Formats: sequence, C-alpha cells, structure tokens
Amino acid sequence: MHIDINSLISHYGYLALLIGCVAEGETFVLLGGVAAHKGLLHFSGVVAAAMAGGIIGDQLLYWLGKRYGTRIISRFTNHQDKVEKARQLIHRYPSLFVIGVRFMYGFRIIGPIIIGSSQLSPRRFLIFNVIGAFIWAMLFVSLGYFAGKLIAPWLDKLDNYLKPLFWVAGLLVVLYIVWKGIRFLKQRKQQ
Repeated sequence: MHIDINSLISHYGYLALLIGCVAEGETFVLLGGVAAHKGLLHFSGVVAAAMAGGIIGDQLLYWLGKRYGTRIISRFTNHQDKVEKARQLIHRYPSLFVIGVRFMYGFRIIGPIIIGSSQLSPRRFLIFNVIGAFIWAMLFVSLGYFAGKLIAPWLDKLDNYLKPLFWVAGLLVVLYIVWKGIRFLKQRKQQ
C-alpha cells in the first residue's frame, strides 16, 4: 500500500484546515500556507477555509459565552483581573477588541466567551468577527506561504520518513486490538 502525503493534503487539506481552525488555528493556517506554496492547495482556498474555521469557532465560543459566560468566567479565579481588563476594553473599543482578540496570546479561546458574556450584540460580533478572521487568515496564510520556500525542501524528505511510521502505527493498532481481544476472552472465561 502506497501512502502519498501530498495526495492526502490535496484531497482533504481544506476540510482538515477548516476543522483545525475551529479548534486551534495558527498552526493549521501556517501549514495551509506552506501547502499553497507547494501547489497542493490554492492560496485563496486556504484563506477561505481558515477564515470559515476561525469564524465558526469564534461564533460558537461567543454563543457559549452568551449562554454560560458568567459561570465559565467565574472559574478563572486567578485571572479575574485580566477578565475585568478585557471587559473594560470590550466596553471602550468593542469593534477593535473583536477584531484583535484572535491575535491576543491567551485570549484566543476565552476572549469570544468574555465578549459573549458582555452586552455586545450578536450582529455586531458577527460583522467584526468576519473582518478579524479575514485579516488573521490573510496574515498567517501569507506567512506560511513565504515560509514555504524554507520548509518545502524539508517536507519533501519528510514524506519518505512518514511511510514507515504509518506502517508501524498500523501494526501497533492491530497488536493493541488483538491484546484487548485476548484480555476480553480471558475475563469472559473467568466469569
């Protein structure tokens, strides 16, 4: 069986990027930019997938904050001063805070929850979330694209090393399943 990493990226890259950006973000966007540099994905498609994932993730966190924000935020007892400072910034500069929250270290997840717990309207959040996601996606995809010149030769060599790792991982999974099956049968005999 021949596993071609480049083919996997070409077929599932946009979906993986979208899902990765819902959950995390920058790492996936940078790698998407590298894949665009290598010609495996289209630059505009990477930007669109990253932007969509970022919007979806932040919208979900915003609504989580709207519904349960006070309870969630109260659990961060050691960081209430930072939460209060964020609330003040949201009150004074709501549009800039929504756009910039995805660039603030430590606020990527909790930021939209805090915004959701504030009085900022869902419509206003959506508008500035889209603007922020566009800026964020363009910036990090571009960084990944230009970094691709340095990384691409190394990635081509990595493909040769990943194939044996897939086989080893597959073998370990099979051995684990056999081991669990044997344990299950032994336990069943003892009963």
